[in-house]
Parts: sequence; structure tokens; C-alpha cells
Amino acid sequence: MTVATKVEAPVKFLYTAPPSDTPRDYPFSVLGLGDVVVPGLFVRFMSKIDEALFPTYSYFTATTAAYAAGLAVCFAVNEITGAGQPALLYLDPACVGTALAVGAANGQLKQLWIFGEEEE
Repeated sequence: MTVATKVEAPVKFLYTAPPSDTPRDYPFSVLGLGDVVVPGLFVRFMSKIDEALFPTYSYFTATTAAYAAGLAVCFAVNEITGAGQPALLYLDPACVGTALAVGAANGQLKQLWIFGEEEE
């Protein structure tokens, strides 16, 4: 992955890659700021839905766990393939799919889909 490796601005997080027998051109795993901000906004939105809909199963807790699981899968695939992975490829389906599954489990899928905050 060469796109984010050349940027020296505060728009990425660098994590030391795990030890490996295979030499690496770039010794870090890179997580872009968008890989944190976009899902973070979605998770925050789920906490607002928790406050408004009073679900049986928390949207916030589920999507936070889904974000962690999606990130773990992304890093695992990165290690297995030895190639950089776009984290949002794993994070977006994990978070959105989990929110929809929790909405179905809560019987609130329609309310989740049409949710909007009231203006103050």
C-alpha cells in the first residue's frame, strides 16, 4: 500500500506490524483518520438512537463491538495476505449490518430506517 504511506500529516495512525519472517517494505499497519471518524460518527448516531428508541438491545454497544470486530478482521486479513486493506471495506458492513440486525432483534427496523432527530 503506497497511498497513505507517503503522507506525513496527522491523518493516519501507525501501528507497528507484528513480527514476521517475511521482510516488509513498510514496517507499520496504517489506519487512516477516515477509518476512525466515519464509523465513529455512525456509532455516535447509534447512541442517539438508543436515547430515542429505548431498545431492548443497545445499538451503541452492538455497533461498538462490530467496529472492534471489523477492525480485527481487517488487521488479520492484512497479516494473512501481506497486503494493505481498506479498513472501511470491513468496518462499514460490520457496523451497518450489526445495526440492522439489532433493529430487527428489537422489532424497530422501520424506526431505525426512518430515524431523524427533531429540530430544537
